[in-house]
Amino acid sequence: MQDTRVDDMLIEMISPKVKEIEEKFSAGKGLNQEDINTLLLKSQYNHINHLDMKLNEVTADVAALRNEFSSLKNSVNNQISTLRNDFLSLKGEFKLLKEELEHSIQKGVNKSMMILILAMGFFLTLSKVIEKF
Repeated sequence: MQDTRVDDMLIEMISPKVKEIEEKFSAGKGLNQEDINTLLLKSQYNHINHLDMKLNEVTADVAALRNEFSSLKNSVNNQISTLRNDFLSLKGEFKLLKEELEHSIQKGVNKSMMILILAMGFFLTLSKVIEKF
């Protein structure tokens, strides 16, 4: 990125005049309106250069924040994707667990029914045998 700065040529153009004005002021001579305007112009150029440097710093900071935000956004999207995949995996595992539990319960009920039927048959046979004696 190109830095924004007031051309150094402009400052160089007025530098000899500024040096004259400084010597004139150091000698105790008064300054005329043109001298004051020249000093103000140099001051403004310096101020603009300073503001340009600050603008470049702010621009660089904004660009860095954009990159950080983009990186953070990608990280969050990756985490969401990972969580979504984990959730789908857990959903499948719960479905299998539910099916296994239903199967185990059905086997338990079938076994209990079989034992009940056998016990009833045994007692029925026993009662018939006791009845004959």
